[in-house]
Amino acid sequence: MKPAALLLAAALALPLAACKEDTAAAPPAPVEMTDEAIGHYCQMYLADHGGPKAQIHFAGHDAPLWFSQVSDAAAFVRDPERFAEIRAIYVSDMAVAESWAEPGRGHWIAADAAHFVIESRQKGGMGIPEAIPFGTLPAAEAFVAAEGGRILGFDAIPEAYLRPAMPQDTEEEDQG
Repeated sequence: MKPAALLLAAALALPLAACKEDTAAAPPAPVEMTDEAIGHYCQMYLADHGGPKAQIHFAGHDAPLWFSQVSDAAAFVRDPERFAEIRAIYVSDMAVAESWAEPGRGHWIAADAAHFVIESRQKGGMGIPEAIPFGTLPAAEAFVAAEGGRILGFDAIPEAYLRPAMPQDTEEEDQG
């Protein structure tokens, strides 16, 4: 091959390689929840529980890991024993949800773009405190006006809210 042809081929390959790297760096898109989606911790079907859900996508894995509650996903993200690099986190956008019982199978928003309400009167799908995501600040503010709580970002959700202290075993105390 002539030197000029080699230079031309190299010049054309460089932008193509850069495009390939940009595509590889792009986070995966959210996946629509199906009836077969099972929560990572509870091993129950997500569709059987109301409230917002979460999905986490990992490098090297085609399918996301599903969570029955957003608070569970936030706790998982902070777990030092995670098994892979996180590529994307999506949460149900309750600003566009049909209802609490029907958060929507395709209403996803990136967790870092959502406004989360914690400490409200509304319990999560598993009956415990929930970090409730909204795609707009006005929707989160309206929810707080109706149900109480406070608004913060995904990374600001307190560890104590995600992993509350468990009450002491009262049986042991009763026997003592």
